[in-house]
Amino acid sequence: MQQTRRDFLKKSSLGLAGLALSSNDWLNSAAKPFYEISLAEWSLHKTIFSGKLSNLDFPQFAKKEFGLEIVEYVNQFFPDKAKDKAYLKELRTRSVESGIRNHLIMIDAEGELGEADTQKRKQAVENHYKWVEAAQFLGCQTIRVNSRGEGDPKEVAKRCVESLRTLSEFGKAHNINIIVENHGGYSANGAWLAGIMKEVGMKNCGTLPDFGNFCLEWSGAEWHSQCKTQYDPYKGTAEMMPYAKGVSAKTFNFDAKGNEPTIDYIKMMNVIKKSGFRGIIGIEYEGETLTEIEGIKKTIALLKKATSAI
Repeated sequence: MQQTRRDFLKKSSLGLAGLALSSNDWLNSAAKPFYEISLAEWSLHKTIFSGKLSNLDFPQFAKKEFGLEIVEYVNQFFPDKAKDKAYLKELRTRSVESGIRNHLIMIDAEGELGEADTQKRKQAVENHYKWVEAAQFLGCQTIRVNSRGEGDPKEVAKRCVESLRTLSEFGKAHNINIIVENHGGYSANGAWLAGIMKEVGMKNCGTLPDFGNFCLEWSGAEWHSQCKTQYDPYKGTAEMMPYAKGVSAKTFNFDAKGNEPTIDYIKMMNVIKKSGFRGIIGIEYEGETLTEIEGIKKTIALLKKATSAI
């Protein structure tokens, strides 16, 4: 999930050709790739926040509009429903009826796992428990969390390790993975995040490498301006892949050939394939020039094209 999500909290010929086959047709063809495609709900955040699409209707929309059969939810779209069994049951029912598999829930605004204050950090961990339970109820495998905090990077890492161990133990009891995305702060440093995973040392604790979230320094307030210093995204992805339990295929814009001008998808997909990853890659479009539907379709097409080229 890209930077603008945090900001919000604070206040095609190739495409058509690639989409001629449904996701399942492509996955089951002779050119079957080493991964499955899911749709990250944040790709439709403008549509959902505007009220044109509800979280409950998201699964069916993903299947009908894009031919995808796996989805990734965002807790911002149902923040008060983690313990609402009637709501969760309805969402689960709609998913099943639409032929959709629920993959994960992306969790934000529940406190920082690297918080310096011990009590606040403990509360942040406990705030995530209800989402672990909600994910289990929905049939998800995973929740995505953030590893943020203020202070010395080594100290923040130490706090995150402690929080993630506790949360992962809770997740283990519910058969839920706890994964961390490079999603602001020190997590943009692939080596830093990989180091945390090594220290946690639990099978159900991993990473969610995001192609577009590797900014180390901003020219102004974080996520409100242009990136000043960026961590090598290919190096960072490679460092995170040994612990990856999912991947976020980010796009912002497309050139005339349908490529993402800021991300070399062929190079990135090579990194992922060489890591031995066999899992789910989530589509996450965050551009401004195309509609969300057009952007998602072009991202699917680009992912397929890049995969065919490696």
